[in-house]
Amino acid sequence: MQLTEQRNEQQLFVRKADATSVVVIDRKLTSSLLLSPNEAVTDFPARTVDQLDAAAIERILALQPELVLLGSGARAMFPAQTVLGEFLRRGIGLETMDNAAAARTFNVLAGEGRKVVAVFLLPG
Repeated sequence: MQLTEQRNEQQLFVRKADATSVVVIDRKLTSSLLLSPNEAVTDFPARTVDQLDAAAIERILALQPELVLLGSGARAMFPAQTVLGEFLRRGIGLETMDNAAAARTFNVLAGEGRKVVAVFLLPG
């Protein structure tokens, strides 16, 4: 059986991600960003999970996700309980993982047509 990958050409996807950068299609980004299947927000100010505050949460929620993937850098780091509680209160799933895992998971879920937003925290 031959398998072929078919991508929606209007959908964003991550080609590569690590602790210092994320490549969206062919654009290398070195600052924190939010990524939905249709939009990249490249001016996200938080660099670490400790910097996720009410304003950052509102920017994430503005993309209307059903699920948020929090890529916290080189390894999974959990945000404060108040951050987790904000997503729980609104019925939005929040999964924390390293950036590479968030990229792989984002590509699969976006390819399935899910309303997913990936948050990539980068030091740059």
